Amino acid sequence: MPGGSRHAPKARQAEGGGSVDEGRIAEVIRPVVAAAGMDLESVRVTAAGRRRLLRVVVDSDRGVSLDDAAAVSRELSAALDTVAVMGDFPYTLEVSSPGVDRPLTDRRHWRRAVGRMVQVTVTDSGSVCGRIVSADADGVTLEVEGVRRRFPYDVLGAGTVQVEFGHPPTELGATRDGH
Repeated sequence: MPGGSRHAPKARQAEGGGSVDEGRIAEVIRPVVAAAGMDLESVRVTAAGRRRLLRVVVDSDRGVSLDDAAAVSRELSAALDTVAVMGDFPYTLEVSSPGVDRPLTDRRHWRRAVGRMVQVTVTDSGSVCGRIVSADADGVTLEVEGVRRRFPYDVLGAGTVQVEFGHPPTELGATRDGH
């Protein structure tokens, strides 16, 4: 689903009673996130004492700075205040970007990780570790042991970015759109 979460809507029972529909919350905040030029990656509500903690994860092609997160947080607060999707309980809103441990499952995830080292299970090939050289509409090119290999998305499992300490940026001729 472009620009949205791949997770099915969920209703959660909050501590102290009352359920919260994460899918409904996503419907309310998705246009606000999109207007900020970002994608809504996930919405999660958990109980935190007598309050609820609403965690919203956003991402964009340019990344998410602290200023970006603060700005979208203010816009989300205003939108949530106009619609009673959080119920009667007070809540804390936390807006963040995906961590390095986020699995690469969507095409935009792969595109945004160009230049990174990844581990991925490939159908009929097993586990492959390589650097993402390019990611376009049709698939991903990885440099595996000095050889560039092309994989269509339908054979890739969820990729995992590998943390590299002290690895200087390299020029691979990498592109995010395949050009």
